[in-house]
Amino acid sequence: MTTRTRLLVGGSIAAATATVALWVRYLARRQHYWQGRLSDSIPVNSQYWRDRATREGELLYVAIGDSTAQGIGASRPAHSYVGFIARHVRQATGRPVRVVNLAISGATIGDAIARELPRLAALDAELMTVCIGANDIAAFDPDRFAAQVDTLFDALPSHAIVADLPSFYFLPAQKKVVIANRILVDAARARRLRVVPLYRATDRQGLWGVSTQFAGDLFHPNDRGYRIWADTFAPAVDERLRAIGAIA
Repeated sequence: MTTRTRLLVGGSIAAATATVALWVRYLARRQHYWQGRLSDSIPVNSQYWRDRATREGELLYVAIGDSTAQGIGASRPAHSYVGFIARHVRQATGRPVRVVNLAISGATIGDAIARELPRLAALDAELMTVCIGANDIAAFDPDRFAAQVDTLFDALPSHAIVADLPSFYFLPAQKKVVIANRILVDAARARRLRVVPLYRATDRQGLWGVSTQFAGDLFHPNDRGYRIWADTFAPAVDERLRAIGAIA
């Protein structure tokens, strides 16, 4: 390799490195901005779902979950996967739906056990979705996760629809998600709970999904992302609606 060639190659590598560094700093600033902005939406979304819980409906839909059930990252709370599922149920059945969204932003499975399950006892839901555990990945402990999943699933009605965890796309979190999903799916199947493949549905979106289906914090889905989540639940939701005679 000539001196000129080495200089050209070195310059190209330096330029590429600088470009990547600028892009990383841009993403970090963008993520920080959106984390603050989305935090401001937490009380707004919570109030929306509290108001929805007071409405009358012929069918009761109860959701257990975290900020994704609340719709953080969506353009409005109704565009969470819970909102899209509720709309689907109304359209499929032609009947009004009361939605009680027990989800708490930031909740882990332990939080769901302590703060969401006590409210579940007073509710007799025709439809229930459970999607939680993503917030357990940061400090993931397989033994604790398994024990808490067992406690949560033991308290659910037999018709509850459980989602596995969505893809985190990148290591090392992705490895933890694979382990967590193995635990979650085994526990659900042991109790004959229906599991919807949220991991598979999100993971196959690949980098296209990362760039187009997430809010600015790069953690919560946006409207497009939540639509994919809701569509993943739809077959199991329809199966439940047929089981209770709400649709043919």
